[in-house]
Amino acid sequence: MILDLPRDLVEEIFYRLPLKSMRAVRLTCREWDTLSKSRSFTKMRIDKEASAAREGESRMIIMMNENLHLMSLFLEGDPSTENKSKLSCLNENEQIKIAQVFYCEGLLLCILKDDSRLVVWNPYLGQTRWIEPRYFHQGHGGRDMERYRYALGYVNKKKKKKSYKILRFLDDQIENIYAPGERFKWYEMYDFDSDLWTTLDVPPHWFVTCSQRGISLKGNTYFCAIKKNSEDEFHLICFDFASERFGPLLPFPFTAEDDDYVTLSCVREEKLAVLLTHNESNPYELEIWITTKIESENVLWSKFLTLYTEPFYPISPWGFFIDEKKKVAMGFDEDFYHHTLSIVGEAKYLRKSVLGNKISRMWPHVCSYVPSPVQIKQPVKRKRQSNLEKRRYDEKMLTLAALENPVNELSPRGKRRK
Repeated sequence: MILDLPRDLVEEIFYRLPLKSMRAVRLTCREWDTLSKSRSFTKMRIDKEASAAREGESRMIIMMNENLHLMSLFLEGDPSTENKSKLSCLNENEQIKIAQVFYCEGLLLCILKDDSRLVVWNPYLGQTRWIEPRYFHQGHGGRDMERYRYALGYVNKKKKKKSYKILRFLDDQIENIYAPGERFKWYEMYDFDSDLWTTLDVPPHWFVTCSQRGISLKGNTYFCAIKKNSEDEFHLICFDFASERFGPLLPFPFTAEDDDYVTLSCVREEKLAVLLTHNESNPYELEIWITTKIESENVLWSKFLTLYTEPFYPISPWGFFIDEKKKVAMGFDEDFYHHTLSIVGEAKYLRKSVLGNKISRMWPHVCSYVPSPVQIKQPVKRKRQSNLEKRRYDEKMLTLAALENPVNELSPRGKRRK
């Protein structure tokens, strides 16, 4: 029987299993669960991923139709993609739907569509930590779009241990004729060690639009920000999880116009990449730049790729992935009916890959993935939130609701007049 085999032989068998089968291994018995999480076995699996990358295979996490998929991108010869497995909704409830996903060195922060909780997940180890926010995270005023922005990061501590935190914020430039220029903002931080949320005081001289996603790099998170009163002036800004503060606005290597899209990505968890796609002035052109130096208060850039892709639309602003050595970029295409990946490179347009029909209105997303041996710390007993904090938040929510639904547009029963 397999239970009687030597440990090194069992490790070799498990080593050849796909990632989606590891949960079944861990649930079989305590001995296998311990073995699959051991340092030697984890190192073997991660070395396997690194070897595959050297041979031209890169792993990605793709979110589409409210589910996550593990995919491989093959760049040797004719570029192609392969759907390795569906990461089955956190392996707990097949009805769970994912609205957003954020990546940080092998860990995923998942924002759920029909659940007020957040979950941090290590797909490799099968570990999760469910987090109850202080306030419900769905949109207000009847909007389907998630207004909150999120980031998962960490602080390096002694003995190379990492203390994880979540940044969550709402920062809206209200579009309302009754309150022109009004701004609603709320920044807060969740600490894994204390299991507490705290409110942050952030200066209001810039804002991050609701379409922008943060990208984690070496524990910190970078965003595209717009300087207040300058709608077409994009900048890079870093949130430092150690100081719990944003750094100064940093320059991009280009000037983006009002109708352009600026999107960030991570390169081998070592560099940042930025994609500029033009909307109306030149919809078939794209530029990609990579950092040669990146710090919280200083950044230098080098051009990676410039492409003119007519008659095909370039990569959309819903996340992209690049292979620096192969000079290839990949991301979702502007297809209204299908989830379609475009692979582009120095040889201009290379290939389109249709992954399936669009079922959900949630934006798709793609990011690189490397398995992580990090154990997710489980929560301690939660302390109660102070009444003052809750009252402050409730007052802001009422203010936002009033701005979105002006009194003189509503009847006494709250129904909009004809």
